[in-house]
Amino acid sequence: MKIQGKMFLWLSFFILVMAVVYGVWSKEPVGTTALFLAFGLSVMIGYYLAFTAKRVDEMAQDNKEADVADEAGELGFFSPHSWQPLSLGIGGALAFMGVIFGWWLMYFSAPILVIGLWGWVYEYYRGENQNQ
Repeated sequence: MKIQGKMFLWLSFFILVMAVVYGVWSKEPVGTTALFLAFGLSVMIGYYLAFTAKRVDEMAQDNKEADVADEAGELGFFSPHSWQPLSLGIGGALAFMGVIFGWWLMYFSAPILVIGLWGWVYEYYRGENQNQ
């Protein structure tokens, strides 16, 4: 985590330099503001990672003598298959199209979103993936 913190802090320095150069050169307030906000976000992430790195165990990526195999192991649990993201994607697309074409489209997208969210939350409480 120390390396990621340093990377984000260096990135924030680069973004700050580019924001100043862009602001002086273009005199365009929106892009300059966006770059300064990106600088602030990068500083926050870099500070958080550097601050947290002191309180966690040293990871293999922080050790210069580490091998690739030192970080090997289980990465986490991933669902084998699920139809719920499809339902949420369709409902989300309809909801965003409701902003464009008319709010009446939300009446069709809200039930699809609720069904998808409900199914995703309770996916492992029923059916073949039910935990014993």
